Amino acid sequence: MDYDYIVVGSGAGGGPLAANLASAGHRVLLLEAGDDAQDITEQVPAFHASASEEDSISWSFFVRHYRDENRQQRDPKHRPCSHDPSRGGIYYPRAATLGGCTQHHAMIIVRPHNSDWDGIAAITGDPSWGAEPMSRYFRRLERCEYRPFQRFLQRLLGWNPSGHSFDGWLTTTLADPKLVLGDKAIREIILDSARYALGHTRSRVPLWINRLIRTLFTRADPNDWRSVRRHRVGVRQVPLSVAHGRRNGVRQRLRQTAAEHPDRLTLRSHALVTRLLFDEDDPAANRVVGVEYLDGAHLYRADPLHCSSEAPTRQVRAAREVILCGGAFNSPQLLQLSGIGPRDVLEAAGVPVRHELPGVGANLQDRYEISVVYRMKEPFAAMRDATMTPDLKDPHFREWQRGGGIYTSNGAVLGIIDRSERRITDPDLFIFGLLSDFRGYYPGYSERIREARRYLTWTVLKAHTGNSAGRVAIRSTDPLEPPAIDFHYFDEGNAPDEADLSAVIAAIRRVRKMVRAYEHLIDDEEVPGPGCADPTDPSREYRLLADFVRDEAWGHHASCTCAIGADADPMAVLDSRLRVRGTQNLRVVDASVFPRIPGLFLVAPVYMIAEKASDLILEDAGPSPTARCD
Repeated sequence: MDYDYIVVGSGAGGGPLAANLASAGHRVLLLEAGDDAQDITEQVPAFHASASEEDSISWSFFVRHYRDENRQQRDPKHRPCSHDPSRGGIYYPRAATLGGCTQHHAMIIVRPHNSDWDGIAAITGDPSWGAEPMSRYFRRLERCEYRPFQRFLQRLLGWNPSGHSFDGWLTTTLADPKLVLGDKAIREIILDSARYALGHTRSRVPLWINRLIRTLFTRADPNDWRSVRRHRVGVRQVPLSVAHGRRNGVRQRLRQTAAEHPDRLTLRSHALVTRLLFDEDDPAANRVVGVEYLDGAHLYRADPLHCSSEAPTRQVRAAREVILCGGAFNSPQLLQLSGIGPRDVLEAAGVPVRHELPGVGANLQDRYEISVVYRMKEPFAAMRDATMTPDLKDPHFREWQRGGGIYTSNGAVLGIIDRSERRITDPDLFIFGLLSDFRGYYPGYSERIREARRYLTWTVLKAHTGNSAGRVAIRSTDPLEPPAIDFHYFDEGNAPDEADLSAVIAAIRRVRKMVRAYEHLIDDEEVPGPGCADPTDPSREYRLLADFVRDEAWGHHASCTCAIGADADPMAVLDSRLRVRGTQNLRVVDASVFPRIPGLFLVAPVYMIAEKASDLILEDAGPSPTARCD
């Protein structure tokens, strides 16, 4: 079969894009290296940690935070590689399955900041990237089910100041507060934490209760356009991509589109793309005409089930374009394997240079995240009998099968959006409470989460980090070998000061102040722990916390390695239409396209990029061919 478009990767970028192009009448081949089966673990929102370590859908990368090996090994999450220390590192779970990482992520859907889009518009000189025009893409994809009154107003009066949409393909909901508020300890934790975030004390109960109620009904929604536009901070509910108690997103969109248009959308699993194919009749044009892939399961060496490198090689061709959607690690890897990238990387790996593009794999960015973990005096009543497994003896799992219960949520009980400094405009901290023991990512981390019944974790996420010194680089010509991934954290990076470090430390201190109101429920702070506290000497405490954060911070929102940029920027990989510079018929649509890491959570902006890319590609394609395909 002939295809108009080949989309490589089925995650948050590639999945919606392929569905949109097929719905518009084009013949689309979607190549996914993983399987298209769905395990029950992926469906249950509360099991997302287990899903991220499900061998059948996992690609387990090990990344470096620091160049210095001794410094790298100070992180207890570090895992060495006995035969090559440079290949050891910190576990970084990625997914290889239909839907990509949307099949194992925590399902949190939060709009990016307006400055994220306005920044791209300013860099490129393309006003279509501005916040106002980009906001329609969030409305296009969202099916909000937690603002029924706003939906009523829109349908009755056509008035919708919230900016929500109620007809998109991605259902968003909130966890039912009744699921945890019946637990006295959890109720006290939520109310006291909310009181702290709102700036009130117990002596002003009527005032803060009134303000909390007003906040919950008007300002606690991080996706309300009014909150986004006004840079609001404070207590937030946590919107999730959950429908009828089950994970919902890209996979469902793809399966539905393939069922509706089987002649237009072809989903091909176990297809590991290894290189781009070019029109060799005109090599100077760098015109991409297709891809080569290996046809087989578990071929990539980051796959825990990898056992063989033997598989037949296939080639497929696209009449119009090839679009790379492999994410911040694999899109630059595929470009570099095809001879597009920094000359030094290509020559060191033994790849002939087809087109020197120094920004490919550079500019790697991520959040800084850290947890404050408390062991409680008593297990939470709400978690009683919870095995966090699909065990029919588990009453919570049986309740989930009926569409309800605590397993319909990801475990987040409350979110707080804040600024690390008053002088900055955009909130840069997201602090959220989890009924679990979460200390970051390492092999087996999900088992600790499953077994925790008496732990409360406040996880700090630092947005808009200043460090862009990370790099993704192939090691050889072997497409099955994962690339070297170096983030160059904190002072090893290129941020001009300690602003990120100071912000994370400030957030830890805020958490410690917040929990004083319910410290009678707490047995001990296990992380960072008493060894990182000195109430009599704030300067010493800062140094202790700084060492802790430098050693143990992590991230899981890798991005920016194929960045959009200005025409005059030699490090720009893409133009404002997401086309790879110096090539023809080749685009990138995934988290790697951002010049600066966006917002608080990554998946919503990537979904918006996919919707934007769909419009760009369809505009360039000309009149819709729908009639020929029906």
